[in-house]
Amino acid sequence: MSHLPINRSAWNRLAEVRSQFTKVATDEECRAPLQTLDSRGWLPSSVEGKQVLCLASGGGWQSILYASAGAQVTVVDLSNKMLQLDEQEARRRSLQVRIVETSMDDLSELHDAQFDIVHQPVSTCYVPDVEAVYREVARVLRPGGLYISQHKTPTSLQITSRDQQNQYVLGLEYYQQGALPKADDRSYREEGATEYLHRWDQLVGGLCRQGFVIEDLREPMRADPSAPVGHFRHRGRYVAPYVRMKARRVGSSTNEESPAAIWVP
Repeated sequence: MSHLPINRSAWNRLAEVRSQFTKVATDEECRAPLQTLDSRGWLPSSVEGKQVLCLASGGGWQSILYASAGAQVTVVDLSNKMLQLDEQEARRRSLQVRIVETSMDDLSELHDAQFDIVHQPVSTCYVPDVEAVYREVARVLRPGGLYISQHKTPTSLQITSRDQQNQYVLGLEYYQQGALPKADDRSYREEGATEYLHRWDQLVGGLCRQGFVIEDLREPMRADPSAPVGHFRHRGRYVAPYVRMKARRVGSSTNEESPAAIWVP
């Protein structure tokens, strides 16, 4: 069975139970939307009138914040239930948000060079080929456009369990092929979803190969020294679960040559 219907069903269930991933934007957050979205200072000082794609980010949070900040927002998601939350919140707040139900690696409904900003939360783990996502993002972003994305780290996805000494076990090979098998440790795995491990050369190198320059890279801290064993923040003391990247689209083709040769020792 394809990963697409499996992941659509998984996220439809999460939307219905209102998990931690489906909390809509609050009134307080909407009063300072850019501050809520951008604690790192990666966004421009204003997004008024900018074309923003919230990619694989249904749920009534990111799209609502960008729209509250004056952006022209399109939100893409595979889950119709997640997108219903965006529609619901946009209507309640009298905001305009365009809804597109599709997979993150198939943006054929969107035009070339349509967006100034693409913002993607953790989601590339749900598709087998992360570079297919990057190709589509490169196509729909304008030259100089900003791509902010967050991903699960490969090491985090390699962890399958804890041993008797409460040490975390890397039970999957780094060069894992195909969908991830079920694991005892599900601290950073979504119930019922099909996930894939992407290596660093795919996550970072793949982005560069699709015509992006990485301007910043962060590992959001999920560690808490006081967290009990078994808590996701206990595991976060040993392995960074996520990587967040700020990238800029600098060319229209991955085959463009630099105007001047760069000598590398």
